[in-house]
Amino acid sequence: MRRTEFPRVAPEAVGIPSAAVERLLDKLESGFTEPHGLMIMRHGKVCAEGWWSPYAPGLRHGLQSLTKTYAATAVGIAYTEGLLKLEDRLIDIFPEESPAEPSENLKKLTVREVLCMGCGMETMPAPSVDWLKEFLATPVVHAPGTTYMYNSVGSTVLGAIVRKLTGQGLQEYLTPRLFEKIGIAPEGVSWMRMPDGMEVGGGGLFSTTEDNLRLMKLYADGGVWEGQRILADDYVAKAISLQNESATEALGNPEAADNFVGYGFQIWLCRPAGVYRADGAMGQFSIVAPDKDMIISINETATGAHWAQKSLDIIWEFLEEVSEEGALPEDAEASSCLKNRMSRLALPAPVFAPHSDMEDAINGAWWKIESGELRWEQNAVHWMSGWQGPGGFERFRLDFQPGRCRMSYVQEGRDRAVDIATDGTRALNYVEEEGSPISRLCLNGWWSAPEVFSLAVRWVETCFEETYRFAFSDSGVVITRENTVGGFGPANGKERIIAKRA
Repeated sequence: MRRTEFPRVAPEAVGIPSAAVERLLDKLESGFTEPHGLMIMRHGKVCAEGWWSPYAPGLRHGLQSLTKTYAATAVGIAYTEGLLKLEDRLIDIFPEESPAEPSENLKKLTVREVLCMGCGMETMPAPSVDWLKEFLATPVVHAPGTTYMYNSVGSTVLGAIVRKLTGQGLQEYLTPRLFEKIGIAPEGVSWMRMPDGMEVGGGGLFSTTEDNLRLMKLYADGGVWEGQRILADDYVAKAISLQNESATEALGNPEAADNFVGYGFQIWLCRPAGVYRADGAMGQFSIVAPDKDMIISINETATGAHWAQKSLDIIWEFLEEVSEEGALPEDAEASSCLKNRMSRLALPAPVFAPHSDMEDAINGAWWKIESGELRWEQNAVHWMSGWQGPGGFERFRLDFQPGRCRMSYVQEGRDRAVDIATDGTRALNYVEEEGSPISRLCLNGWWSAPEVFSLAVRWVETCFEETYRFAFSDSGVVITRENTVGGFGPANGKERIIAKRA
């Protein structure tokens, strides 16, 4: 793999005041979102970067719909290689998967309409082994290209087009043609997959903050990387310009002003003139501002705002502080303070309440699940693929030690164990499940009441954290589970799991 590291410079060297970056950080840390990683590039140089621990620069992160831009890039490369035309019809690409008597509108559906969310459908099929046939059997209510509907299954169809034409899925196809050329480590990315093995092009990729910056730098540079053309210039020009009106997005989310400007090829146009972005739910953005020659890549969990509009608002405010000047006078003190701050970013420390008199009564005891299902939930990231994961725990035990708790459990007949930090830190565990692209599980626990042991459960490659509360009594333990970061999952701890001493 050819990977050229980007130059690292102080913000002033590329015309950005360090104080402006500080103000951006202040806003990101003000409470409306949970920031995970941020990179700012100008004139091809990284001038600010930082990750909020336990997130880290080399840690892949769920992209949600930012994945779509990778899937569209695969189609763009196939276009560049002459394997397809934008006017190619889906029924010609997928003759075996198409209905025997396709509708007139389906006959008109081309690669271009899929790329720009103009499929003409009003619904999407659920994940299944036959998802592609079901997509092609979905009624095309409107003439393709005449309406807009956000269609994540259609984005996965883009990968299926590449697979049909080349015999390779997205990972295999993109590795030598994109990843290795622009410096994305192929072994560092992972995908959710549909039941038939196809990568979920609509939202299934996990990659790093810098990977996403590199992807959009390719578009910012017109499809050329270090002198080598990867994407045809006419494809790039279409991908980053208006191909479909998206104003109807206002019907479902009227606050998301940057969703109404228009859509390219799996790339959103933005309110600042000329700005465009790759976009995933809860604030996974890689934003290109051509007139500033800037790229901003961010991962976060924007709380209570599916489209993370406030994150975009403060980024536009930040762009307004960037002058047209090529450089500003050196400000060693300000840039040093900023660099120091960005090297020490962290999420708020876990609760520190490590002891309870209840420990002696429960330490080392086995508890058998009597009702409900206790497991490390992953469904929030797998709804697009239909993957269900393993069943619930059969029984578990807690062994408390200074600063740590060892949780042993039996799941589907397997003996397993994880470590829980109780010293005000987070314990990182590797919990691999067949069929899941995520494995890093951060756990920290505390006594929220004398008889209640609370456990924060964070799959650190995702946007989500849940809190499990184990309420012990003479009759057993009642466990509730509540989503506390990310907005999905059971509400307010209403799901109850009952366990008895084994």
